[in-house]
Amino acid sequence: MGVVNVTPDSFSDGGRWFTPGAAVAHGLELVAHGADLLDVGGESTRPGARRVAVDDELARVLPVIEQLVAHGATVSIDTTRAVVARAAVERGASIINDVSGGLADDAMYGVVAQTGAVYVAMHWRGHADVMDDLDDYDDVVTDVRRELAARVAALRAAGVRDEQVVLDPGLGFAKAGSSNWPLLARLPELVADGFPVLVGASRKRFLGHLLAGPDGEPAPPLARDGATAAVSALAAAAGAWCVRVHEVAGSADAVRVAAAWRGVQSPHGPVAEHDDDDELPVDEDARTGGSTR
Repeated sequence: MGVVNVTPDSFSDGGRWFTPGAAVAHGLELVAHGADLLDVGGESTRPGARRVAVDDELARVLPVIEQLVAHGATVSIDTTRAVVARAAVERGASIINDVSGGLADDAMYGVVAQTGAVYVAMHWRGHADVMDDLDDYDDVVTDVRRELAARVAALRAAGVRDEQVVLDPGLGFAKAGSSNWPLLARLPELVADGFPVLVGASRKRFLGHLLAGPDGEPAPPLARDGATAAVSALAAAAGAWCVRVHEVAGSADAVRVAAAWRGVQSPHGPVAEHDDDDELPVDEDARTGGSTR
């Protein structure tokens, strides 16, 4: 999944693709580099970011979505607003990527149920201006799985089908630093819950801190692509459905390596251990089919 930020204040690219023409050209370049999906967003979710008006968000993303779809791209809309999600699907987007997991807008699940779009429910505890204060976990993997299970239950209650649902552990969201690493190391536990898993580690702060120089200064976003590709390879090898990245070529190669690696592993190799009582309640049919497979 290649990222197309139609924002003036993205943490990773500083508004380089803010105009519709630049955003479309960038999206098509990402497809040429190996992106299967394009995630178009019109509101920054970087730490501390303020919300934009809904009309501004619509004006930013809809022309870009229409043009990318017209060029044959598969498009995801990155939004927490139901009205934006509905308008994007009407213009050809096939995936709704909601970093709030539906908690930011009570109308979101209704839109998902009515449109039949694939829905990425991310683990989230609050908007960008407060999320760093919400990094408080007993066991981050257990807590994230439990809170995502609550989102799945709410989606089902709203009439959303299991095969529409993708889960995202929400790296960097209410997880400022070390909380991210257990989610990656124990990714097979999330995969074992039966839903496709999206991993979005690209250029995030915890990678910047990992790559800090001798002076302790975190590596800047554009210097984190190598580490991002490493995460992409490991996530793919652990069974992730998709990785969301800014620089596609390196991660596309990394995913190919992971696929080859998994392809020659013994079918009797080690399997990730998990507590059956802690599993998300998933229909058996959802494990083997659906539009997200």
